[in-house]
Amino acid sequence: MPTTLDRVDAYVEAAPPFAQPILRRLRAAFHRACPRLVETIKWGVPHFEHHGILGSMAAFQRHVAFGLWKARLVKAPPGVLAKAGVSNLSALKAATLKDLPPAAVLVDLIRQVARLNEAGVKAPRAPAAKKAPRRVPADLKAALAAAPAAKATFAAFAPSHQREYLEWITEARKPETRARRIAQAVAWMAEGKPRHWRYRRS
Repeated sequence: MPTTLDRVDAYVEAAPPFAQPILRRLRAAFHRACPRLVETIKWGVPHFEHHGILGSMAAFQRHVAFGLWKARLVKAPPGVLAKAGVSNLSALKAATLKDLPPAAVLVDLIRQVARLNEAGVKAPRAPAAKKAPRRVPADLKAALAAAPAAKATFAAFAPSHQREYLEWITEARKPETRARRIAQAVAWMAEGKPRHWRYRRS
């Protein structure tokens, strides 16, 4: 007998009528693939765990989303799984039972994740998105040109420190506020200080 959770029962019963048979089939596939799994509710939706997360399911107004963890590491038939996002969770959407892969395919995919979890295999980390360098506005550029020490400090800053000053200045709504911030920024940078120098440990 599979171990089920009353809260997951309640979630399925409260789902839109079209979603209930889809949720039941997905739930059955998880239990068939891994009889020792544990059901839980995370972030308001059912999750299935066995030595870590296996996957999840969630009902929306017009579709059900099936999430499979470690999707980058499983072998799936072409077109069955969407590309995994930064969380390594691949989502498959279904509005009817016909939109789901065959039961044997679902069970196989879930078993692959269960074996990976049992072996302690970690999901690969997605590369951090690189922020595009911000353009130095003309008024700040002119102020830095008139203050060589501040200009040298700004040039030596890491991109993150440069961005802190640029965001602070460009977020000013009034011209006079912007002018004050530029003057203050130049004064701090002339002393070699980053934007948040007050909050850094000495």
